[in-house]
Amino acid sequence: MINKITSFIPNTLTCCNLLSGILACIAAFSGPVVAGPFGLTGFELAWLMIVLAAGFDFFDGFAARLLHAYSPMGKELDSLADLVSFGVAPGLLMFNLLHWLGAPVWVSYLSLIIPVCGALRLAKFNIDERQTTSFIGLPIPSNALFWIGYSAWLLKYGVFDDLRLWLTAVLIPAVSLLMVCELPMFSLKFSNMRWADNKMRFTMMAVAIILLIIFGVVGTALAVAAYIGLSVIDNCSRK
Repeated sequence: MINKITSFIPNTLTCCNLLSGILACIAAFSGPVVAGPFGLTGFELAWLMIVLAAGFDFFDGFAARLLHAYSPMGKELDSLADLVSFGVAPGLLMFNLLHWLGAPVWVSYLSLIIPVCGALRLAKFNIDERQTTSFIGLPIPSNALFWIGYSAWLLKYGVFDDLRLWLTAVLIPAVSLLMVCELPMFSLKFSNMRWADNKMRFTMMAVAIILLIIFGVVGTALAVAAYIGLSVIDNCSRK
């Protein structure tokens, strides 16, 4: 009975992650129309729901570790929720945003690469025993946060010129392929609070806070770019 209760808590949080991702998908179709509380547009509500999903994703893992409530079902449920919240939702966000900005149809449909590579990323993660304490490839929540920041940057200017067209056409496959590449990336989970063991994590946290303060929502994309860069530096320092 106790085991059922302890497994129920993280699984419930995972379901909240999934529900947030579904709401983000729905909000993405509302586009620039006010569709949420506090006068939020559909795009802004989609950002909020994806961030909320990321919070639930963090706490379901935290609860599972705290309660020792690991289970095969929980692992599979977590992957399914992550695919919707951090693969399908940002893919639909970019698809609808690019369509609204008047991008060529082929650029809009490039957004479908995001959930496809997200699915490959999660399937690979579930069977890859090398990723217990670190990552191989960009974690799918980081992918979603990047597209929140990038879509905010596109919306800020509201003009889809040739620069933004080709930058978007390059970034969508490039960032998506980072999820399935063989680039080792450090985990942001702390096992202790010693500087020597966590200098990259502390550095990443400081950089992310500074970028968010300076650039607001756009800073999420820059923070993910910084995470990729710091991971490359970390790999080079270990060789």
